[in-house]
Amino acid sequence: MGKDTSSGNRMGARDFSVSGFFLRLLGTATMIFATYNPTGWSFFHWVRDSMADGALGPAHFVVGIVLIIGWIILLTATSRSMGALGLILGSALFAGIVWLLIDLGWLNIDSRSDLTWVVLIVLSFLLAIGLSWSHVWRRLTGQYSTDDID
Repeated sequence: MGKDTSSGNRMGARDFSVSGFFLRLLGTATMIFATYNPTGWSFFHWVRDSMADGALGPAHFVVGIVLIIGWIILLTATSRSMGALGLILGSALFAGIVWLLIDLGWLNIDSRSDLTWVVLIVLSFLLAIGLSWSHVWRRLTGQYSTDDID
């Protein structure tokens, strides 16, 4: 017979799980750390070094465009799902968590590199939450988030 396509027996784009969140977190962290990180192995460093050597070429352009597309997708989805207030509150929450971890002595950010890592990790979490927020909102309230585009 045919496949059972009832919503209770299939996984779909609307389903949300902890593993789904961690996949989004992995994706956002990959985008962020590929763009810039303190190790020196990032798009930023690659372009900077190539410019200094006079070796900037089409591969830099293509990778740059791919990163811009990824950033636009991440920022647009996060902005639409959380809104300005949600982004402000999320940022404030993460700032408070970082402050608490520093105050408890669990986090030490004595160097610029340490602070950069913390900011990049927090940004990864904030964007992953933004990508996941519509799913979380639907689970909490039963309401669907939609874009009203004319």
